[in-house]
Amino acid sequence: MEAAVFILSLVDCCALIFLSVYFIITLSDLECDYINARACCSKLNKWVIPEMVGQCLSTMLMLVSTHWFIFLLNLPVAAWNIYRYVKVPMGNMGVFDPTEIHNRGLLKSHMKEAMIKLGYHLLCFFIYLYSMILALIND
Repeated sequence: MEAAVFILSLVDCCALIFLSVYFIITLSDLECDYINARACCSKLNKWVIPEMVGQCLSTMLMLVSTHWFIFLLNLPVAAWNIYRYVKVPMGNMGVFDPTEIHNRGLLKSHMKEAMIKLGYHLLCFFIYLYSMILALIND
C-alpha cells in the first residue's frame, strides 16, 4: 500500500515537473517577444487548476497515508496555489492576466515562482523515489 502511494505521488510529481518546465518556457517566450501576452496568459491559465489539483492530490495522499513530514513539506505549496487562485481580482483573465503581466515586474515574479516550483518538485521527486524504493524493499 505504501509503495502504491509513493508510485502515484511520483507520477503526479513528474506531471508537476513537466508543468513547471512548460510555465518557464512559455514565460520566457513572452519575455523574448516570441508570443504576445494574451496568447501566453491563455496558455498558462489553462494549466493553473490542473497544477493546483495535482499538488493538492499529492498533499492529501501524504495526509491519508500518515507521512507527516512529506505532508508538511507539501502543504505550503498547495496552500500557496489555492491562495493565488482565490485572490485573482475581479475582471482579470485568471492568475496570469495579459494587461498586468508586464506591469510591476509580474513577469519576473512569475518566472521566479516557476523556477522555485521546479526546484521544489525536483526535490520532492527524489524524496518520493527514495521513499518508494524503501517501501518496496520493506514489503
